[in-house]
Order: sequence, then C-alpha cells, then structure tokens
Amino acid sequence: MRFVKFLVLFVLSAGGLFVACDRKATTNQPVYEDVPYWQDYSVKYYAEPSNGTLLSAASDRNGVIKVLSSVGLFQPYNGHFLYHGKLQADGKYRPIKDKKITAVIAYEKQFVMLDNKAVLSDAWAGKLYAKHQLPNAKLVAGGKDFTFLVSDGKSLELVKDSTSLWKATVEDEILSVRYQEEGNTFWVLGKKGLYTVTLASPQLKNVYQGSNLSAFAIAADNKKIYLGTNDGYLEWDITTQKPVGALHQKLPWTDITAIEVIGDKVWFGTTNGAFALRTDGKVDYYNGERWLPSNGVVHISEGPQNSVLVLTTAGLGQICFKKMTLHDKAVYYEEQVRKRHIRNGFNASLDNMEKGNIASGYLADSDNDGLWTSMYLAGEIFRYATTKEEDALQNCRESLDAMERLYTINPVPGFPSRSFERAGYISQLADPDRWQHAPDPNWDWKATTSSDEAVGHIFAFGAMAELIDDPNMKSRAVALIDTLMGHIVKNNFYLVDYDGKPTTWGRWSPEYVNAFPKNVGDRKITSSNIVAMLQTAYHFTKKELYKEKAFELMQKHGYLENLMRPMKEIGPAPGEADALSKELSDGWNHSDDEMYFVSYWGLYRYAFNDTLKAKYKEAIIDHWEIERPEKEGAWNIFTALVGTPDFDLNEAVWYLKEHPLDLIDWAISNSHRKDIEEMQPNFRNQTIKEVLPPDERPVQRHNGNMFHLDRTGSNGTSEHSAGDIWLLPYWMGRYLGVISAPKQ
Repeated sequence: MRFVKFLVLFVLSAGGLFVACDRKATTNQPVYEDVPYWQDYSVKYYAEPSNGTLLSAASDRNGVIKVLSSVGLFQPYNGHFLYHGKLQADGKYRPIKDKKITAVIAYEKQFVMLDNKAVLSDAWAGKLYAKHQLPNAKLVAGGKDFTFLVSDGKSLELVKDSTSLWKATVEDEILSVRYQEEGNTFWVLGKKGLYTVTLASPQLKNVYQGSNLSAFAIAADNKKIYLGTNDGYLEWDITTQKPVGALHQKLPWTDITAIEVIGDKVWFGTTNGAFALRTDGKVDYYNGERWLPSNGVVHISEGPQNSVLVLTTAGLGQICFKKMTLHDKAVYYEEQVRKRHIRNGFNASLDNMEKGNIASGYLADSDNDGLWTSMYLAGEIFRYATTKEEDALQNCRESLDAMERLYTINPVPGFPSRSFERAGYISQLADPDRWQHAPDPNWDWKATTSSDEAVGHIFAFGAMAELIDDPNMKSRAVALIDTLMGHIVKNNFYLVDYDGKPTTWGRWSPEYVNAFPKNVGDRKITSSNIVAMLQTAYHFTKKELYKEKAFELMQKHGYLENLMRPMKEIGPAPGEADALSKELSDGWNHSDDEMYFVSYWGLYRYAFNDTLKAKYKEAIIDHWEIERPEKEGAWNIFTALVGTPDFDLNEAVWYLKEHPLDLIDWAISNSHRKDIEEMQPNFRNQTIKEVLPPDERPVQRHNGNMFHLDRTGSNGTSEHSAGDIWLLPYWMGRYLGVISAPKQ
C-alpha cells in the first residue's frame, strides 16, 4: 500500500470506509468495504562478482530496465516474485556494447547514455549524438530541447547538438546533476554545496554550503530540495534558499546514499536499506532480503508498471505495487498453502530451504501440528460458510482426516497425538524423544500433547459442527469433541498420555489450576479454556455431564471468578510463590493469548445462558483492551464475535493489508532504527511504543510477540504457511460480516 496511487484510493474510500452489508454480526458494527489497495512485493535480481560495481538503474517507456556497472550494461533476467533472477550482460545492440558507457538515464522516457565522447541514444532513430569535451565524464542530466549537462566530477559542460554551450570547474567533488523544468535550471550537488546553472544565461552559482552531502532530489511541487547527508537529510527551500527546519534524523537509518521523488513519495537509499516518506510523517522501511538483495543501496529510480528500482551493492530489488483486494490476497494465500504447506493433511511450514528457494526444503513436523491445522481448518470452515465454495469444503475434509487420525493412530483412548509421520524418521523429526511407535508398524506418533492442541481442536470441531452442512463431516466433528472431552473429564481434567501420566501442559484440574496465585495468568487462562471446551461439548452432544462439570468448576472451584479476573491484575508471581508459578509468570505469554482467543469462540458463542454470556463478553473485551497496542488482526476479529462496535477494525485491516506476500523467514533488523521509540523493559515485553507493520518485522504466528524487532541467524531457510497467520482472521472477518465481499 506504499505507492502514491494508494493515497488517492484512500482519500476516495476513507469517507465511506464503513458501510452496511449482509452479515451475521450485529448491525451496529463497522464493516470494512473491501476495495482495491496497493500491495507491495519484491522481485530480486542478484549480481555476480563478474558484474563489477553496480552504479545505477533506469527504465524506459517500453518497460525495459538497464543496470549500469563498472564493467558495462546489464539487464535483469528471469526474475519473478519468490523466484530470484540475476543480472545478465546487455548485448542487444552491438555498437552500444562496444562503447564505454559511464551513465544511463531516462530522458523523455527513453534511454540516454554517456560515454567518453558523447551523449547518445538508440531512440529518435539514433540521431542523438551530442559530443562533449570531458573524456572522463560520468554524470549527465537532460534539459530542455536536448540540452545536456555533463560532468566528470570536477568540471561541468553544457552541450547541445555537439556544440559546447558552456564550461566551468567546481571547487568541490560533484556527486549528482539534475534538471528542473520550472526555471529551466540544472542543479549540481557537491560534497560541500549545492549549485545552479540556469540555461538562459549559463553561470555557476553556489546556493548552499554544507558538509558531508551525499544525494539530492527536487520535490514534486518544485518548491524544495531534499539534501541527503551521512547523518540524515535536510529540506531546502528553493525560494528562500534556506534550510527548512533542522536536519531530519528520526529515520530508520541516517547514512543517505540516494534520493528519488516518485509520484508523491520521497524514496531514500541508505547503507542499511531503503525507506519512503509517507504523507502522515511516518516511513515505510525496506530492509533485508524480503525486499532487497542487500542493504547497501546505491541508486533509486522509477521502474515500469508501478514499481521502484532499488539498486544495491548485491543486485537490483524491484519493489512492485499491485492493486488487490483483501479477497485477491486471500486467493493468493490459499494457493500458497495448498501448493507448499500441506503435510499429511496438516498445515505445515516449509523448512531447510536454500536461501529463499521455495522449490527446496521439506515440510516440517511441529509440536503444534494439531493447533496450526485447527486454525487453518477453522479459516476454511468460515470460508465455506461464507462462499459455499466446493474447494473450501474439500480442504476441510482433508484437514479433518488428519485431525481425526491424531486420535486413532495411538493406542490411548480419546487421546490426541501431537502429530504423526511415517515410520523410520524419528531421528530427523523435532523432539525425537517425544515420538512413539504406532500399533501400525508403518507409522509413528508424537506424544506429550498440550492444552494448546486441545483448545485448537475444540475450536475447529465446534465451528465445523455448527457451520458445515455436510452431515458426515458434522457428525465426525461432534464425535471428536465428545472423544476428547470424554477423555479429559474421565481423567479428572487431565490429558493422560501413553505412560498413564498427565502430560506437562494438559492439565485443567482444580488442584492444579487453583494452586497458582490469583495473579498468575495460568490460573485465569486454564479456567477460561476448560469452561469453553465443556460448553462446546454440551452444546453439540447435549450430554448433561459436560454441563454439570462446567458448573461444578465455575461455582465450587472458582473457575468463573478465575476467568473473570481483569487482565490488569495479571503479573509476576509474589515472592513466596512456588517455582513453577514464578517460571510461568516471568513475562507475558503470547501463546496464552492465542489459546484465550481461540477458546473465546466456544466460551461466548456456546454460553450456557445469557447471564454467563454477558460476563464472558466483559472478560473478552477486557482482554482485548490490553492487546490493542499489538494491532493483532486475529484478536481484533475474534473480539468482533461479541457484537461490540469497537474492536479496532481499522487495525485489523491494517494487519491484513500490511502482511507481506513473501512469508519467508528472511533475516530482519530493526533495533538500529532511529525512528522508533523504545520502552523500558516491562512485563508485556513491549519493546517500542508503536508496533511496526508486519512487512517490516519478522514473520510470525499469532503466538509471537508483535513487538519483536529482529530475526538473526538463518536467512531465507523457511516459509510460513498463511493458513493460520492470515486466512483465519480474514475468513472469520468475512463470516462475521465485518469485512465485505470484494468490491472493484
């Protein structure tokens, strides 16, 4: 959404952002009208050592891109989104190939080149060949009527039709030259100053003296100039010929190497990535190989078809902008999941990739295969309930098959495995000590199942039982709810593993839950989760046992009081508490947030009565209030479930729009940024005052800390599935009616 045209779109749509439509939520809730916005993504072309030092990039009216290096001209080859290309020598026109080209610019949307003899072009039937007298010329700018200013870094020459109109020497190191049509003026940047050459009566005039200048660009309104330095940038007023305000340093990085005005955005290249100024005073930051071949930016220019060319020391990054609706993005993500992220029916990650190569790597097992698949399955359930698309129903069938087999592949009645895999690979799987051999000698299964898995199962099975109109799938979902909850109730609210012992985290019994101090989060979340699970079981099976047990826990053992405890009271365990309580409360647990909200579906939707439903709504909104700084799309959409008109829909849509199409785990760095305001260490582990957009931070699931700034170590070695990260909140929003169908 970073391109100029998005701003126009936003202005046109902002006034009518919330409109009424057919929906299943309450009628007083806002609704996002799903109109097209500008989605950005990157196509990368990597350089090879033989490509020399990269200098600049330009494109012409035909969409052709040329990259200039110290050893000649190159062109991008075979690059596509997620499929990286390379730079290949440009030999299309043999006479040009044999020349020593030192600069390439776009003049009147045609390529104009500079060599040691002339300014020349293949356009205009090759008639442009303006000789100059600077054998070491390396800079050129085109003015009115094919008048060009040429420089070798020390001298300047105006040429037209091979006639030298004017020459001068500058007591400075010339870095860049530009032409401004308004005023018919050439601008010259040196390391120590800014100069003008007016064509009406050519003479060199020093209009600004500075130091450590590095790049410049003329604003779109022709009223000011952006002057880059190695420590920020200045805005310089053309009329008053004075700086406007102080040096801008509250930036992602201040060592400026390039500036370009494209549309109404001002783009800056630095030694640590690129960024674009937004009209709201904030910036969009492009850092790491999600966007660029390297962070050392050497040149920025306008590219073809709504793109920006960011040339780096390691290759060309073409930042592309495409009009999409959220539904268009969902269609793309649906394909991403089905093509690369389905393992035995599970929603899985692609691991051990070769630096972003999505054709490499393997589908990895996970401790939470059941949870991630539950969240993807729920998203597809909401999709089917909204659209009735047969493809969505088939996706539900396949994931249901996998989830159902978790219960039958192990010998423990009613116990869900964490995962399963073909026999013979335990040593290669995550946590090999947790794997057991199945009764079927061809398969192994993973034990030690946790509460994360259980709440995910009940959420997805409940949604399926309610919203899927296939009788077979509906009955299987109800049976699985009964199977799991029957096991838990029978075993005194524990998940009991193959060894006859409760698993570490599958515990909801009063003796376990109420042993925690009241302000320790595990006491609240466990109470909330088990009540939701029992309500769901009763709602679909009508077995009185589940209702009786739920009220016993709430009334006799204080689970209602536990789950209603305000979030502001949750914090570190007191000094006299036991070691486990202290361990579980040393900071905010974002996995707990995930379990809470996933369970809120059953807690609120299947409440035993309206009195409890009102209390649950209060608890859910209380939790949401403390989560608001994270702008977490899923938590905002889940909160819409209770019918409140205030659930930060704009922030939920922001989350969905700002998610990168590229979900590869590239190395990400933000800790160095000077445009973010850090916070003192705190219980919630909120590192900065305002959360960064998803496309500027590491890719993570909903159980991650959205204020996590960096990802170090491996780079491009895995790809996340959009199934749980994005498709769940989107399709839930569509089902609840707070996100409209796409509008063109």
